[in-house]
Amino acid sequence: MNARVAGVLLILLLALGGGALLVREQQASRQPAGSGTLGQPLLKGLQASQVAAIVIREPKAALTIARKDERWTLAERAGFPADLDKVRDFVVKAMALKIGQSEPIGEKDRARLLLDAGGAVIEFQGADGKPLATLTAGKKYFKNEPENAEKAIGDGRYVMLPGDDKRVLVVSDPLAQASTRSADWISKAGFAAEKVKVMEVRFADGSGWKIERTGDNADWKLAGASGGEKLEITSANSASYSLSLIELADVAPADLKPEATGLDKPTLVSATTLDGLSYTLKVGKLSGDNHYASVAVAGTPKPEGKDAEERLKKINERLPREKALAAYTLLIPKSKLDDILKKRADLLVKKEEKKK
Repeated sequence: MNARVAGVLLILLLALGGGALLVREQQASRQPAGSGTLGQPLLKGLQASQVAAIVIREPKAALTIARKDERWTLAERAGFPADLDKVRDFVVKAMALKIGQSEPIGEKDRARLLLDAGGAVIEFQGADGKPLATLTAGKKYFKNEPENAEKAIGDGRYVMLPGDDKRVLVVSDPLAQASTRSADWISKAGFAAEKVKVMEVRFADGSGWKIERTGDNADWKLAGASGGEKLEITSANSASYSLSLIELADVAPADLKPEATGLDKPTLVSATTLDGLSYTLKVGKLSGDNHYASVAVAGTPKPEGKDAEERLKKINERLPREKALAAYTLLIPKSKLDDILKKRADLLVKKEEKKK
């Protein structure tokens, strides 16, 4: 190969190389901004074992779910227990978040997508109180706009990372648990007054009723029944059975005064069980679909019968949690208390039924 031919080949090679470089630059310019981050973890390096608290801040509220010893509690509700499964699920989902879309964003779009002051700031903190990871969660993301966006679950969420307010990201999880409502985080486990022996209800106006029985399978008797009164056994069973599993709707802020909750003039429900425990439930005003209430549990369990040992074990497992409820103002669903809060006349067999 002579020098002239070698020179021509070199020129062609350089031309081809420069053309390829130009093509690559043009292709890169057509790719969306931030396309290199698609599919990458949103919160890089976040580890569940390091998370000691989750702080959620919304424009008008804040909630701190913090690990205390072996439990998770709500700081704004005087350390009321959080639902461990919900906390664990939220952290695991946060760790699994991946960037699905990435687009440039301006000030107006940030406001429209609630990524400015209107969003929810979620911060995962370590044991030292320092942030491990932070994000702002804005509006729900929908592939197809629903009729009612407020009630729809969403296909994902618009989010933004700190220090990068010029870019909006989309993740495929709607982050429904990212809420400052205590009802979305608390443990709903209430109390269980099982095998009720004596039950009495006293309303604020002084009226009320009392039923009692001698054993688990014995018939209920209405205390102070006159000659024409006959207890409807189904109603008595429903009232006593309702106490066997009371779940919570929420826990009220500690600074609420008794007159605001109606617990200054409550309906008083007391029950003694065949296992030797006593439950005193105070029921106050309605707040939406829930009653304000407080409960106190006393006594030493002494179950009897063939399954006494097994029952004692189960009671002792739940009793510390039930007794701890006395420190809080609770919210109990109205539906759980309807059969308990019946008037005396509603527990009696109707005259028409007696004739039949």
